[in-house]
Amino acid sequence: MRVSIIRKAHFNAAHRLHNDHWSDEKNIEVFGLCNSPNYHGHNYDLEVKLTGEVNPETGYLYDLKDLSDLIKVEIEDRFDHKNLNLDTEEFKTLNPTTENMVFVIFNILREKINPDFEIKLRLWETARNSVEYPA
Repeated sequence: MRVSIIRKAHFNAAHRLHNDHWSDEKNIEVFGLCNSPNYHGHNYDLEVKLTGEVNPETGYLYDLKDLSDLIKVEIEDRFDHKNLNLDTEEFKTLNPTTENMVFVIFNILREKINPDFEIKLRLWETARNSVEYPA
């Protein structure tokens, strides 16, 4: 039996969208208020969806407690209450757009979750804006 489970998580982080190769004017034109030199923050919601075959011995696809713990250690503890540009290695040179963030988070989790499971993420930057990966 093939099913999907979804675990939601939450973290808060600040960032600045900026391209060092562009002028200040172009950065403001492209990124607007998100280019503030004083940074700005979001209350991110993350949905982690795993799809695969149910284990006939446990009745589980994947233990949700284990998934919750993994997300806490690998994602929440890493990014929560951080300035992504200044406090994280992942975004020292990578623009911390929601698109780049969901890709980084996917790769972190992909390394830790058995490849027998498909992973799909949705990262909500606001109540109206989210990014899904893989698409």
